[in-house]
Amino acid sequence: MFAFMIVPLLLLFVFTYLPFGKMFSFSFYNMKYVGARKFVGLKNYIKVFQRDDCFGALKLSLYYMLGSVVQLSLALYLATILSFKVKGGNIFKGFMFFPFLINGIAIGFIFKFFYTRGFVFDTVLQWCGFQLDNLPYWLRDQRINNFSLVGTSVWRYFGQNMVLFIGAIMSVDAELYEAAMLDGANRFQQFKYIIMPSIKTIITLNVILSITGSLSAFEPPYVITDGANGTGTYFVVMHQIAHTQQKVGLASAMAIVLLLIIFIATILQKLFFKYVFRSAEDEDPRAAIRRERAVARSIKKLEKKSAVGGK
Repeated sequence: MFAFMIVPLLLLFVFTYLPFGKMFSFSFYNMKYVGARKFVGLKNYIKVFQRDDCFGALKLSLYYMLGSVVQLSLALYLATILSFKVKGGNIFKGFMFFPFLINGIAIGFIFKFFYTRGFVFDTVLQWCGFQLDNLPYWLRDQRINNFSLVGTSVWRYFGQNMVLFIGAIMSVDAELYEAAMLDGANRFQQFKYIIMPSIKTIITLNVILSITGSLSAFEPPYVITDGANGTGTYFVVMHQIAHTQQKVGLASAMAIVLLLIIFIATILQKLFFKYVFRSAEDEDPRAAIRRERAVARSIKKLEKKSAVGGK
C-alpha cells in the first residue's frame, strides 16, 4: 500500500508543496527572476497593504462576489425546476453546461468582440430600438465595465453550479415529497423544508467555490481588457508586478496574502452555513419520515389487534 502512495505523494510534494515553499521564501526578498537577491523581511507584505494597485485591487472582487450571488441564485432556481420532469430538460441542461467546457481564454476573446463598440451586443440592442450613440462603451466606461466582465463569469460558471445542484436534488428521497404533499405542502414549502436542508453540503461547496473564485478572478479582465480602465483585479495586478515589473518578491507576498484571505473567507463561510443550517442538522428529514413510518406501522398493528378482538 505504501508503494502505491509514495509516487502520488512525491509528485504532490515536488509540484505543489516545494514550489509553495520557494514562493513563501521569495516573499521576504527584493528580487527579480535573474540576478541578486536582497533580504527585506516583511517589507513586501507592508507594501501589499500600502500600494493602491495591490490591495486596492481586491475591491473589484466585490463586483464578482455580487455576480456569484446572481450566479448561484439562478443556478439553484433552474436546478430545482429541471430536477423534475420538464419537456426538453436534458437539452436545456446541455446548453447551460456547455460554456463551462469552453477554454477561459477563448471565452475572453468571444466576449471581447461581443462587447466591442458596434459589434454583437450593440447590434442586438439596435434591433431592439436603441440608438448606437446612446449606448455606453461597455469596456471603457468605468461605471459599467466591471459589470460587463462579471456577466462573462456568470455566463460561464452558472451551468457548473446548476449541474451540481441538480445532482444533489435528485438524490433526495422521493418519499419526502410524497409525505409533504400529503401534509398539504406547496412547491415553495417543499423547497424550503426538504430540498434546502438536504443539499446544504452542495450549497456550502458552491458558495465557497464562488467566493474564492471571485477573489482570484483573472481570465475575463486579463483577456478582454488587459486590466485597463479600472478592471485590473488582484490577480491581474499580481501578474503585471511579477512578469512586467519583475518584482518577484512583492508578487509572492501578494500571493501569500491572497491565500490567507481565501483561508479566512472559507472558515467564515463554513461557520455561517453551520449557523444557517443548524436547525436542519438537528432535524434530519429522513429521520422524520422514518418516525412517521414507525407510527404508521404501530397504528396498523393496533387496528389488526382491535379487529381480532372484535371477532
